[in-house]
Amino acid sequence: MAELNFPLRQAADILQALRQQQEVALVDVRDEALYASGHPLFAVNIPLSRLELELLDRIPRRATPITLYDNGEGLAQSAAARIVALGYQDVALLAGDLNGWQAAGGELFIDVNSPGKAFGELVEHHNRTPSLSAREVDALIRSEADVVVLDARRFDEYQTMSIPRGISVPGAELVLRVRDLAPSPDTTVIVNCAGRTRSIIGTQSLVNAGIRNPVYALRNGTIGWTLAGLALEQGQSRRYGDTSETARRHAAQHARQVADRAGVQRIDKKQLARWQQEAHTTYLFDVRDAQAFAAGHLPASRHVPGGQLVQETDHYASVRGARIVLADDDGVRANMTASWLAQMGWLVAVLDGLTEADFSERGDWRAQTPELPAQQTVSPQQLAQWLQQGGTQVLDFTTRANHIKSHIPGAAWLLRSTLHQQGKALLPEAERYVVTCGSSLLARYALAQVAELSGKPVFVLAGGNAAWREAGLPEESGEQQLLSPPIDRYRRPYEGTDIDPATMQAYLEWEYGLVAQLDRDGTHGFNVLRDSVTA
Repeated sequence: MAELNFPLRQAADILQALRQQQEVALVDVRDEALYASGHPLFAVNIPLSRLELELLDRIPRRATPITLYDNGEGLAQSAAARIVALGYQDVALLAGDLNGWQAAGGELFIDVNSPGKAFGELVEHHNRTPSLSAREVDALIRSEADVVVLDARRFDEYQTMSIPRGISVPGAELVLRVRDLAPSPDTTVIVNCAGRTRSIIGTQSLVNAGIRNPVYALRNGTIGWTLAGLALEQGQSRRYGDTSETARRHAAQHARQVADRAGVQRIDKKQLARWQQEAHTTYLFDVRDAQAFAAGHLPASRHVPGGQLVQETDHYASVRGARIVLADDDGVRANMTASWLAQMGWLVAVLDGLTEADFSERGDWRAQTPELPAQQTVSPQQLAQWLQQGGTQVLDFTTRANHIKSHIPGAAWLLRSTLHQQGKALLPEAERYVVTCGSSLLARYALAQVAELSGKPVFVLAGGNAAWREAGLPEESGEQQLLSPPIDRYRRPYEGTDIDPATMQAYLEWEYGLVAQLDRDGTHGFNVLRDSVTA
């Protein structure tokens, strides 16, 4: 198939659109580790390797201007063809890729979720968010002082490693839950995360909402704790409990005040429906915890816990200049989250006037994915027989970490980006191929490419690696047949307990420098509130 010719969009035009708060979808189609090596501030990472699984929810309006780039890997042209095939109408390539961006005066930011992290540094810079060092917090804990430690990360992150006595209270829950967790105004509240951002935002949320207690961020989070030579706990399960009606009313009142000061709009369901029909991207997010969302939510809403949405806005609202509408059932989490998004330069509204009947949808959120023609599948049991007979090669498109942990014997791991770059030469010789991943959802989108390159029959493993495992069939672990480089995921310097101290310190130094880099870039549009609500 002949490649389409796509128009080029100049970096200077995108920079101007960002400063004018127009809709911009600037998409880096490289795998995450390459994206983390350097990208524009508001560039979002939707890798070619996972394009079909993420695109429809992250860029929901087909007329959105989309600009794609790589850094010489030859992926953007192919990604553009796939996106046009999905019905998107305004797709262009970034002229000169990253070199063109820098030539136009644009900054490159390393790491991931750079807008949220840079915003957190700006918040601390302007508000002098109170914080204590790891040694100071450790001394409070050891002295049996009246102190409560609230961990603002996701629960799974908290379980990996946590501060002694820490309780899991993800960021959007802090204002709602703190009064019950620290009922005495004399209790000192410490907020931590793994690094800096969620500690800063969580602490400043409590300050802005007029908490009665002394409140501090644990400076540099679990990184700072580790660099101080202090021991972390693993596998803890302490979580917040039910919220009292008094705490809920108090939190709702102050959260609304904060949101109003930040310029958050208020709309009802009729206004939301009008927005959704207009030629402007509108996201609808439910920012409560996962259990509340599953028990009942608004149809067509996406579940994103509020603290994660502030930290990882680019991953969910991938069109800068779009409108964001937030919903909850208590008037706390949506208002507090909205207050931060408004300060980050988003046009954000809270959905008011909801009743219990509006939360009619049940179950977990499910991503939209493009339809595919019928494909040949194979059961785990049949695949096991084929492998015994020989001539069958399993191609595993799961994450590299999952593959190394456990995979079908003889399976080869690869990325669709590498397959695009290297073609047939990447594929091991076989009479037939079976594609798989965790559930086979992603693998289904690789089937046609494998079939075209190999000219051999290709099947999808029904139910993927999970079905193979559930059938009790043999597995192996290790680094056998890794056909792609380890670029599918960027290893965060603040996750896990085995990170080199020099790497952690370098990460902190990068965060400290983000305010100056924001000034050089000039596209952020952040407007930080400078004072707090009076309790």
